[in-house]
Amino acid sequence: MISNQILQSTLDGLKNIIRHDLSIAEREGKIVATTEPDKVNTVIENTEIFISSPAENQLVQGYQYFKVFENGRAEYIVMINGEDEEAYRIGKITAFHIQNLLVAYRERYDGDNFIKNLLLDNLLLVDIYSRAKKLHIENNARRIVYLIETDIDKELSVVEVVRSIFPTKQKDFVTAVDEKSIILVKELKEKDGREEIEAVAKKIYDTLASEAMVSVCVAIGTPVDDLKNVSSSYKEAKMALEVGKIFEENKSIVNYDQLGIGRLIYQLPAPLCKMFINEVLHNVSVSQFDEETLTTVNKFFENNLNVSETSRQLYIHRNTLVYRLDKLMKMTGLDLRNFDDAIIFKIMLMVSKYMKYRENYIY
Repeated sequence: MISNQILQSTLDGLKNIIRHDLSIAEREGKIVATTEPDKVNTVIENTEIFISSPAENQLVQGYQYFKVFENGRAEYIVMINGEDEEAYRIGKITAFHIQNLLVAYRERYDGDNFIKNLLLDNLLLVDIYSRAKKLHIENNARRIVYLIETDIDKELSVVEVVRSIFPTKQKDFVTAVDEKSIILVKELKEKDGREEIEAVAKKIYDTLASEAMVSVCVAIGTPVDDLKNVSSSYKEAKMALEVGKIFEENKSIVNYDQLGIGRLIYQLPAPLCKMFINEVLHNVSVSQFDEETLTTVNKFFENNLNVSETSRQLYIHRNTLVYRLDKLMKMTGLDLRNFDDAIIFKIMLMVSKYMKYRENYIY
């Protein structure tokens, strides 16, 4: 069914052109859109007689009524004041326009359902190809999935903003899979590479951040060449979003192709992660490291283990930095000035971060 807001907008637009008042009622007779203020939320009497009759239109007490059909069933009634030929013609045109809107919305609804089931692996292979054929969706096009997460519950306005960016209905599909996630299945050109793919993500982010005024994170899967593999790209985008929350919390756009070691850690079983942390720290907990120590370590890593540059950026004496590193070595047995020890400690911090995420969000 078309939203009442869309119906009202359609009537308002038509009135500006034809200079006639129009109303639309549901099959039960309740008026859901009108250009006549006194008819808002009123009910047309005896509509059941008109609905059940074979007539497609009728004239009653100065008003002409027209049925709007969907799949052979009358869904709406268009009402216009006037008995002359012009009113009849306007009523027929309006009914035809609303019927086309119904068809368009049904096709989009069917397409959305198909894409949702495709993403969630709810379709057999034979069903994927047969339904795609009915919906005129090409099987072998190059596609990629973008997963867009907002900081508010799903609202139609956010979905519609994304749809407005990609208006090609038969090639790009926008749907919502849960309360905060919107999916874009985008058809790519053969020449589109990482730069073009990430440009689309940036366009989504910039548009939603400015127009919808919401906090946004966009995760990108990898391109696939067959419709049946779209769910794989979705799973990759979903993983990218989760890994980004753990290891790249300051990033608004996360690409599955650029997750690095975070992707490996994310797939490790919890017992193995705990074993590794205990092996590195020898029963010392990461929580025992104060904020000053962790800040120093992270800055040291950022500067490629350069003591002079790290001390300069932290505004501390070189000897103070050396003291902090020596203190950490006494606790863990790892000298972060040594490349191998630094790698072990860096991975341990990432694994600890991952375990904390699991405890807070999974268990």
